[in-house]
Amino acid sequence: MTPPTPSTAEHRRLAESPGATDPWRLWGPYVSGRQWGTVREDYSADGNAWDFFPFDHAHRRAYRWGEDGIAGLCDRFGFLNLGVALWNGKDDRLKERYFGLTNGEGNHGEDVKEHWWQLDATPTHSWARSLYRYPQAAYPYEDLVHTNGTLPRTAEEYELSDTGILAENRFFDIETVHAKASPDDVCVTVTATNHGPDPAPLDLLVQLWFRNTWAWGRDDRVPTIRRLRAPELSPGGVVAVEANHGFLGRYILAADSGGPLGAPEALFCDNEGNNAALFDGGENRSPHPKDAVDAAVVRGDRSLLNPAETGTKAALRWHADAVAPGASVAVRLRLTGDMLPADPFGDGFSDVLADREREADEFYAAVIPERTTAADAFVARRAFAGLLWGKQHYRYSVREWLEGDPASPPPPAQRRGPSGRNTSWRNVALADVISMPDEWEYPWFASWDLAFHCVALAHVDADFAKEQLVLLCREWAMHPDGQLPAYEWAFGDVNPPVHAWAAWQVYQLDGARDTDFLMRVFAKLLLNFSWWVNRKDADGSNLFEGGFLGMDNIGLFDRSKDLPAGHRLEQSDATSWMGFYCLTMMRIALELAREDRVWDDLATKFLEHFLGIAEAMDTFGSSGVSLWDENDGFFYDVLLASDGSQQLLPVRSMVGLLPLLAVAVAPGAGTDAAPDFVQALHWLQRHRPDETDALIRAGDGGATLAILHGDRLERVLARVFDEGEFLSPYGLRSVSAAYREPLTVQVAGQPMSIAYLPGESDSGLFGGNSNWRGPVWFPVNVLVADALSVYAQGSGAGLMVELPTGSGRRIPLADAARELEDRLVRLFRPVAGTDGSGRRPGTPRHHPSGPLWDAHPTFSEYFHGDTGVGLGASHQTGWTAMVAHLICRR
Repeated sequence: MTPPTPSTAEHRRLAESPGATDPWRLWGPYVSGRQWGTVREDYSADGNAWDFFPFDHAHRRAYRWGEDGIAGLCDRFGFLNLGVALWNGKDDRLKERYFGLTNGEGNHGEDVKEHWWQLDATPTHSWARSLYRYPQAAYPYEDLVHTNGTLPRTAEEYELSDTGILAENRFFDIETVHAKASPDDVCVTVTATNHGPDPAPLDLLVQLWFRNTWAWGRDDRVPTIRRLRAPELSPGGVVAVEANHGFLGRYILAADSGGPLGAPEALFCDNEGNNAALFDGGENRSPHPKDAVDAAVVRGDRSLLNPAETGTKAALRWHADAVAPGASVAVRLRLTGDMLPADPFGDGFSDVLADREREADEFYAAVIPERTTAADAFVARRAFAGLLWGKQHYRYSVREWLEGDPASPPPPAQRRGPSGRNTSWRNVALADVISMPDEWEYPWFASWDLAFHCVALAHVDADFAKEQLVLLCREWAMHPDGQLPAYEWAFGDVNPPVHAWAAWQVYQLDGARDTDFLMRVFAKLLLNFSWWVNRKDADGSNLFEGGFLGMDNIGLFDRSKDLPAGHRLEQSDATSWMGFYCLTMMRIALELAREDRVWDDLATKFLEHFLGIAEAMDTFGSSGVSLWDENDGFFYDVLLASDGSQQLLPVRSMVGLLPLLAVAVAPGAGTDAAPDFVQALHWLQRHRPDETDALIRAGDGGATLAILHGDRLERVLARVFDEGEFLSPYGLRSVSAAYREPLTVQVAGQPMSIAYLPGESDSGLFGGNSNWRGPVWFPVNVLVADALSVYAQGSGAGLMVELPTGSGRRIPLADAARELEDRLVRLFRPVAGTDGSGRRPGTPRHHPSGPLWDAHPTFSEYFHGDTGVGLGASHQTGWTAMVAHLICRR
């Protein structure tokens, strides 16, 4: 029986607007944290996106495909944008966007050098809060670039806190709040609090601008923003601008002029590049380019502003000569369609904010189980906030990007050649709100990241989660051959096939009722499964290749590069992923067969395919060498040579743990919804016991299908729960800690080594900021814990495991799965130290301690394999937000 949907105000809004184009979905925090340095903005010959559109160009150069900003708000089409800008009286430019190092500048790859947190959000974006920490001294752009450029890869990254600029809390906290009075009426407050010991000046600006759609020769319609004055403006006591757009219609942005900072100054220009300042001999399309506001505020040069008070960009500016220590200054604005309310900043404005905050509390009280501790509930809510703020407008037509625009110089011919980026993905044409891994370091979708996002999102917005999973399977995203796009840097890279698992999880979290969704995804994933079989099983052996498969530098060598001539790598992880894929597709087909038996024989097809894969992992070739090493009790990759010789690559890593994922409990004999499947299963058990006894175990609840059973399962679990190998205090390491002393293996006659690296990578592979040679990665840990729970429901129901290995403490497998999940959640729980700081284990090293810092959990890309300290991207409320999933389902 489907549980009833809670009847909070936010749940009712979700019910009113389930689809992407529905009213409550129109406005949201869809503005990217970074548009510069992205593939979409790169029109270079060499594909160096960081250099083609660097940070130093961003405040002067018009973007082609999107926009970026601080605490941004825009419509779902990305036409009209609202964002916060700041100036402390010392910076060399307005703070309009976050700064970080490019791939070539950081000694560990690209890395943002700012501090901000998403404090709260609801799925319809009726309520959202964000906090940005703005230094009061001149931002050390040059110092950060220069110092990191001198550091060796073995050194820790030089961070903003290392510069001393945050000492004595000399910063402003800038809190931005969005609260919707109606779908197209948004109340906005921006509050700046001086946490430093001295008075400090501040210019606070709220900017409204149109994305430039008119300069590229594809649509010459130009929207307008203009100052409203009496008699057009009613009521009085406000400063307002009017924005008119051919598609969106008319919007008004009004600012309260009765606050402590008085009426704002209105500044106007165009969202056009200042080519004359950027490029030698460049010509400006407008005499009022996009950096006119920056020039007026920072340099006092007002010559670029439009004195007619019109354009495609406007800023409302407040100035405070000195904000006292501990004091706050706030401004209030309202963005509304067509007409302002009669009293836009009266009691009704405050009521909207109070009501939406209360409704957000009610919503999360219904989402997060009542038994959850306050600390865990807080972490879950912050994780959901990050996920919801991470929904960004993403526009990219690969065909138009490759061909160039009519009004722009033609792109270099190399871009369209066989080695050009994404040349075989001309079908990609996206203009959607998509869940991003991270709003700065990864401001683009990644297919396997998105799958994990959707599982967490299903707890708060199942409709959006389902829409996202379907979106990547649509013909304007999925390749015609069935491959899912990986990420914009290389759509053709291969991400692990987790889409089916995510769809199954979302379906169940949504009450196991939307079979239409399940059918839509399943039908498209049949194409994707066929792509895997046809493209990644070179000789039809049921053993799979795939390259790095999202795990970057986990092996002895870069598995995405060409192997020595005449060699092929059969991958334990690729083959395990396919076994996992088979069983998930089988489970979906069985669910669909409950309503229509046409799906029954597809379940049988995936059963047979799984058995073929599982058998192939155990033995293949005339020599009988397998991916399983009986001596070590572990799965490894195997290198095949053209002469038939085979070499196990004996590296104990996550590659060898992934066979655990391939487990499912099939329905028992009493099931009448899938007679073909049940008959086939029984026939196989009776007539091919030599192949099936090791893979199928009967039980009271049905048959457990798995690559690992019995002694092999227990041997692998002994490694999993060994603190000297995989088990850390905060989850499973990606490489065994047994390699604290490096392991060297002769591979095709060449010595190659790997060492356990619990922290940052010492390699430049994949940009240098991604390391699978030891740290804890949240998503694969969740998958392993989920698989252990499935075992515990089936053939492993009575299994007792030693945890930790060698401790003598034996617990049921179900309890072990829960303990693994608890170790992951522990990354985010405050640990009171002797100073009572309550710092969280997963907080990055460069985040200072103290009440102003420890109050805010961070969601890192991955975590130190020994200490749990956060590493990599520090705003990865993408897949690391899966902590909310763990908390909410406990």
